[in-house]
Amino acid sequence: MSSDLSRPDAVREAAHAAVPAALADLGTLVRIPSIAFPGFERAEVERSAEAVKALAEGLGIFDRVEIRTAATSTGEQGMPAVLATRAARNGKPTILLYAHHDVQPVGDESLWESAPFEPTVRGGRLYGRGAADDKAGIMAHIGSLRAVVDAVGTDFDLGVNLFIEGEEEAGSASFARFLSDNADALRADVIVVADSGNWDAVTPALTVSLRGNARFTMSVTTLEHASHSGMFGGAVPDAMLATTKLLATLWDDDGAPAVKGLTERDAQTPEYSEETLRSEAGLPDGVSPVGRGTILSRIWNKPSITVTGIDAPSVKNASNTLSPSVSVVISARVAPGQSAQEAYEAIEAHLRAHTPFGAQLDFHDIETGDAFLVDTSGWAVSEARGALASGYGVEPVDIGVGGSIPFIADLVREFPEAQILVTGVEDPHARAHSPNESLHLDTFRNALVSEALLLERLDARTR
Repeated sequence: MSSDLSRPDAVREAAHAAVPAALADLGTLVRIPSIAFPGFERAEVERSAEAVKALAEGLGIFDRVEIRTAATSTGEQGMPAVLATRAARNGKPTILLYAHHDVQPVGDESLWESAPFEPTVRGGRLYGRGAADDKAGIMAHIGSLRAVVDAVGTDFDLGVNLFIEGEEEAGSASFARFLSDNADALRADVIVVADSGNWDAVTPALTVSLRGNARFTMSVTTLEHASHSGMFGGAVPDAMLATTKLLATLWDDDGAPAVKGLTERDAQTPEYSEETLRSEAGLPDGVSPVGRGTILSRIWNKPSITVTGIDAPSVKNASNTLSPSVSVVISARVAPGQSAQEAYEAIEAHLRAHTPFGAQLDFHDIETGDAFLVDTSGWAVSEARGALASGYGVEPVDIGVGGSIPFIADLVREFPEAQILVTGVEDPHARAHSPNESLHLDTFRNALVSEALLLERLDARTR
């Protein structure tokens, strides 16, 4: 550390200097198609874990760096995660840094303007699958730790645990078991989950509320076998008729959920215009928003229901046939304050009560994850806000997020005394999960600097 710089200034300077190497390493990670969904190559997820392990080992600060797995609830082997630990010294706190190295499938590759696994810079953004969600989170952690090492050396007292998961996008099936199996190694005073977003490209945010989720597959059956639509249409209900009529009952005329038993959270939201919504969501002129109340209350504090997939004859394979069975995937977001299981049960009860023509319903592949509300009174929140303000040069805002991070409920259950900070490197135009996912480079730089400053602040604090 230069003698004419204070320690925070030295860390800041080192963090800025660390950005180019962090982006280069991010490009290397983006080139690995680490998709943890069934049907994709597990070897690529394993290769990604090895790459992250090498990055952690290269820091030279951890007592131990390992790749570990845990069993899922069905006894299968989960995807590989990287776990690195460094014990705290001299009464300093321990921080756990979380991100995930698995990514979403690319979807229709023809919609990408550049190859999804070839990192490409355009207009101040880095494009590629995982460039934002969440390999940038990994490199924010690695880059900020590099900055601390460059500024103060490896002999600092802060305890640091690094947990880079390998199956978050695929549902974190082994997450709860991984936590219990490795509780001692993961235990920390502060947990930073780098898997959320910011208010915009220049304004940092702490995520203080997350909706829960309830996802399931519903099969609707009306016939024992397919029948000719000309011979029997008009007298026999086909599964598509029953399914569309049934799904339509889930929403009212405003597009808001019409399911009895789903609750809302009553909380103030910042101003957010319809014009901003149209820009960030890609909502064209002439297509109206749905729901009631302020726009952010609809996204942060109220439930939503979306049909995210359907198995039925395709247009290409259409024939004059009454479909005997149709399956749909329904994804519901659950307002903070309601359990995901309770919300699922309300939706299932609604669907059973509104089933037309006596159709047979089957519910399976049910997944639930509870909502999350941050206790903002803790000292770690104050330290994080200060670090974000210093790193971005703009005061941070507290935001809710309409998406879900279900595993946070597992963290709360396993480590009830830990203060959890949900941060991120994304801006509203990152298009996570969509074609042309990208990372705003200036946002990434500011996020890395902010995290380095947070680490320095915690290292200077007595536990």
